Amino acid sequence: MAIWVKLPGCSGLVLLFLFLGLLLEVRAGKIRYSVPEETDEGFFVGNIAKDLGLQPQELAERGVRIISRGRSHLFALNPRSGSLVTSGRIDREELCAHSERCLVSFNILVEDEMKLFPAEVEIIDINDNTPQFQLEEVEFKVNEITTPGTRIPLPFGQDLDVGMNSLQSYQLSFNPHFSLDVQQGADGSQHPEMVLQSPLDREEESVHHLLLTAFDGGNPVHSGTLRIRVQVVDVNDNPPSFTQAQYHMSVPENVPLGTQLLIVKATDPDEGANGEVTYSFHNIDHKVAQIFQLDSYTGEISNKKPLDFEEYKIYPIEIQAQDGAGLMARTKVLIKVLDINDNAPEVTITSVTTAVPENFPPATIIALISVHDQDSEENGHITCSIPGNLPFKLEKLVDNYYRLVTERTLDRELTSKYNITVIATDQGIPSLSTEVHISLQVTDVNDNPPAFPKDSYSVYISENNPRGASIFSVTAHDADSHENAQVTYSLAEDNLQGAPLSSYVSINSDTGVLYALRALDYEQFQELQLRVTARDSGDPPLKYSNVPEILYPSLPNDGSTGVELAPRSAEPGYLVTKVVAVDRDSGQNAWLSYRLLKASEPGLFTVGLHTGEVRTARALLDRDALKQSLVVAVQDHGQPPLSATVTLTVAVADSIPDVLADLGSLEIPHDSDASGLTLYLVVAVAAVSCVFLAFVIVLLALRLRRWHTSRLLQASGSGLASIPASHFVGVDGMRAFLQTYSHEVSLTADSRRSHLIFPQPNYADTLISQESCEKSEPLLITQDLLEDKKEIFSKVNFL
Repeated sequence: MAIWVKLPGCSGLVLLFLFLGLLLEVRAGKIRYSVPEETDEGFFVGNIAKDLGLQPQELAERGVRIISRGRSHLFALNPRSGSLVTSGRIDREELCAHSERCLVSFNILVEDEMKLFPAEVEIIDINDNTPQFQLEEVEFKVNEITTPGTRIPLPFGQDLDVGMNSLQSYQLSFNPHFSLDVQQGADGSQHPEMVLQSPLDREEESVHHLLLTAFDGGNPVHSGTLRIRVQVVDVNDNPPSFTQAQYHMSVPENVPLGTQLLIVKATDPDEGANGEVTYSFHNIDHKVAQIFQLDSYTGEISNKKPLDFEEYKIYPIEIQAQDGAGLMARTKVLIKVLDINDNAPEVTITSVTTAVPENFPPATIIALISVHDQDSEENGHITCSIPGNLPFKLEKLVDNYYRLVTERTLDRELTSKYNITVIATDQGIPSLSTEVHISLQVTDVNDNPPAFPKDSYSVYISENNPRGASIFSVTAHDADSHENAQVTYSLAEDNLQGAPLSSYVSINSDTGVLYALRALDYEQFQELQLRVTARDSGDPPLKYSNVPEILYPSLPNDGSTGVELAPRSAEPGYLVTKVVAVDRDSGQNAWLSYRLLKASEPGLFTVGLHTGEVRTARALLDRDALKQSLVVAVQDHGQPPLSATVTLTVAVADSIPDVLADLGSLEIPHDSDASGLTLYLVVAVAAVSCVFLAFVIVLLALRLRRWHTSRLLQASGSGLASIPASHFVGVDGMRAFLQTYSHEVSLTADSRRSHLIFPQPNYADTLISQESCEKSEPLLITQDLLEDKKEIFSKVNFL
């Protein structure tokens, strides 16, 4: 739609292009739009989201996209507004040449539903091309005896636009001898002719110059010009004449270059130069002129470029014959191109799924396939097929689209991978075909339970077998793969003579090996019946994963633990305590690892990854705090991994009084039970200290008594000097005697009582020789007794 308006200060009318409008037409399921050519990139074409019944944001979520064939994308989807826009400038003349309507067809794919919606956009022509003539100047030779009324055909102009924007009229510059007459062709085309109005006189004017102007119907009007030079020649009363009014020729499109296709022949009865005929193309499309070559002297027509049936089915050519005097004749040549099967079908996989679970139902869509053949008729008729031994089939959709679907439920245990060959074959002779290969992986689902080779087994074992002996091994097989085929074994709960069966026999959950946990007695029972259960590890899990349970140190209600003791003199690697945990799962779900999660003094302690042992990483320094707090995490290897944590409190002390002072400085729990437990612990430590003090006093008294006796013996001096020193036990013997008295005290915050262990002393290394015993000679006491007392005190171990 265009509106003429008068603008202030302007002398002319300005054509304002306001709006071409959106043309949406849905016929036979097609979405139709229109858009003017030469618009900028991103020009709005239509609201595709609205026409598909979707919200704009759903375009990206549902995988809506444009599928076109044979050329680059001219349009794009705006996911923000849900509209169809241009991808760049569109040249209608390049797309559709001289076609009245220029339609661009494509499909809209909604990928999550695998649905196609055909769409069509009409490109509206604008007046962006001017009329042009193939030549800038043309020359005619006209005999001076030519009678008035003679018509001279003129080259017609070409305008790539269509409709009103195409060439509409011609105008000839003023000349008293010539006028312009435009003839309407059967197809509506205009053929300009120059009509001789009055006789010519070569002697008066030998050359006439005229200007032919072609106008289109656009607004503003565009025009093109052709210069005409008319040369008046002497008498030539016979024009050339073709042997046929129209020539027809049919050639295959694969004809070699330079092949002689046709010879046109025109004769002229005149003599000399008036009878010499030359040939030239007349009113021929510039593209056609680039394909064919015309010998101007022989009239031989040959091809200098390949013929293409897909571009032109018939090449119309107009040949003009002109003698030396300027008389002309015209004829028309129609070269029909015969299609040959020179194009194999094109197969495009628009969308494909590379893996599908085996439990998917029949008719599951695997791929969306597009086929096309540029040939025509039977050569362009395509059939698609796949091998018949596969559980798939092809379903025909619109516009040469197929979809590959499953024909039945797949079974990974039978076939885990399919290589599908899609064959597109045309109907030409010989036929051409194209193959594409689709690789489809069938993924496993847990649809097969483990199975034993036999329903029952009989095993014979001898009684009084050693504990832990392997008595038998069972194996179950699962047809699935990966974790779905990982089998774990377990024994069904049962009782045997009032005792649980698990106290007699156990099974390795991973290997299926049965072990005897105790010696079996034939007189007690002669037969043992076991039921072994095999389970795979499919999803959902067949057994619930248990969180690791920390056995030591146990956790009181307030979440803390008891106090662990470490002497300040501890060397690097000293074992402080050990965290013990169990997991009720089996297999890798019960594999536990330990790590130090948090420490009040980083780098002071380490935790064994697999043992849970807490050891010192370096020597303890004076600056290290008396109270150290550690958080140890225990984690299994299940999927997902589960973990538990425990908080340890380590007191650093060198002696019992230091231990008591440290314990007093530690924070007392507010819970009454914990407070009572701490009181018991303090009382136990005090009792142990008193026992040690009493023991030390007794030792001192004994040594003083022996020392006093030795002095008395030395004073008497009776024969002792002759006794060898080897008959006496030296200081090392006494030290060994004293060192054998070691005491073990177990102090734990969760125990209601403490354990005090007095190992029996070993006198093996402290006995005097038999000879000295017979002589009843006293022991020799040295002055190292006080040092030995310190050693005895330092041998108290707290566990």
